[in-house]
Amino acid sequence: MKNGQNKLYVTGLTLVATLGGLLFGYDTAVISGAEKSIQAFLIDSQGLSTFIHGATTSSALIGCIIGGALSGIFSSRIGRKKSLMIAAFLFFISALGSGYPEFLFFSEGEVSISLLMMFNFYRVIGGIGVGMASAISPVYIGEIAPANIRGRLVSLNQFAIIFGMLVVYFVNWGIANGQSIEWINTIGWRRMFFSEAIPAAIFGILLFFVPETPRYLTLTNRHDEALNVLTKINGADVARDILRDIRSTVEHHSGKLFSYGKLVIIIGILLSVFQQFVGINVALYYAPRIFESMGAGKDASMMQTVVMGLINVIFTVLAIMTVDKLGRKPLLIIGSIGMAVGMFAISALSFFNIIGIWTLVFIIVYTASFMMSWGPICWVLISEIFPNKIRGRAVAIAVAAQWTANYFISSTYPAMMEFSGGMTYGFYGLMSILSALFVWKMVPETKGRTLEELESLWKK
Repeated sequence: MKNGQNKLYVTGLTLVATLGGLLFGYDTAVISGAEKSIQAFLIDSQGLSTFIHGATTSSALIGCIIGGALSGIFSSRIGRKKSLMIAAFLFFISALGSGYPEFLFFSEGEVSISLLMMFNFYRVIGGIGVGMASAISPVYIGEIAPANIRGRLVSLNQFAIIFGMLVVYFVNWGIANGQSIEWINTIGWRRMFFSEAIPAAIFGILLFFVPETPRYLTLTNRHDEALNVLTKINGADVARDILRDIRSTVEHHSGKLFSYGKLVIIIGILLSVFQQFVGINVALYYAPRIFESMGAGKDASMMQTVVMGLINVIFTVLAIMTVDKLGRKPLLIIGSIGMAVGMFAISALSFFNIIGIWTLVFIIVYTASFMMSWGPICWVLISEIFPNKIRGRAVAIAVAAQWTANYFISSTYPAMMEFSGGMTYGFYGLMSILSALFVWKMVPETKGRTLEELESLWKK
């Protein structure tokens, strides 16, 4: 405990909340190992089109958009903690249902359009959980964290997302390793989905032992409970000052969405949209295909993807270590410039049809730049910039915009590549430049300021 702050306690609360981020990464990546088996079991066996295959593979994204939009209603009405409990329950149900879509209504092994629809239903349920967790986990952490370490703690959520992806890659590999294709296509893919039930159950159980956030408790006039939580985190003297600031922001404002002006909402939406329009999920989702198209063999492309995974982890840790020292704006601008360099270089290599080690180098420059900036810090800012009374709804709008942009960029990539690879990567480079200009001109620095101090930015 330093200066009254109980960092051990607040870190423990943060780690529980970041399980929402871990499940976010786990759920979005679990399909990677099961996708070909799903194609064989549910798509090809019925002679269905590649369009149906693509829609099935990405069906969880539809749930993500819905969950992001619903998160504001849930977090504002029943609280951050109970909303995360609902997300954990949805993860759990999705894991079991996706692994055994025949439950109750179908006979095992009998494939039909109805069974395919039921599988997609369970994947959408999981997506709703992802959408809710992606919005509410950073808000929960942001609302409990002291100002001087808030950036670092919220950034842990991005680390958890990447770690969740990494965990499920190893889980999928462990399930499939040494097994026949027939076994994987009938049993293995089910176990991949079932495996998510374990972290989902742990998340749901641990949430019973964490408190509601003091900001939400104050919003619902539970001031004694709020003071109790703030005292455990910050010490008695500081807790009273923080509660007074929270109460003043809550009591002297109507809480209508645009009552602080439209600018804060626009900035939140643009932060989310730029995080996707720079093309990161194209690099993550299509990495093996990108490397193969540039001349790498299948084994080499998978190895290069592993290298990218390690780079992601290392540079996310760099962001966690520096976000409360350097600030949010400098890291975002540096990251945007690095992403632009990487994408414009890949664009030039693509135009001249140059394939080699430099391609891998510039993809690493691009992903490293994203992971030490826009990856974690976009979530930090979204959890910070919105005033207390509108935070739940405003974050929901920003996160729904983010998942919509994700779906748009991911789904347009194959068609754009068919037209011109060089122009596709050039577009992502241009978005990186625009993102830097946007941060420079419009995004406020939030380092070291309490959430209540940040409200003064928008009161005028």
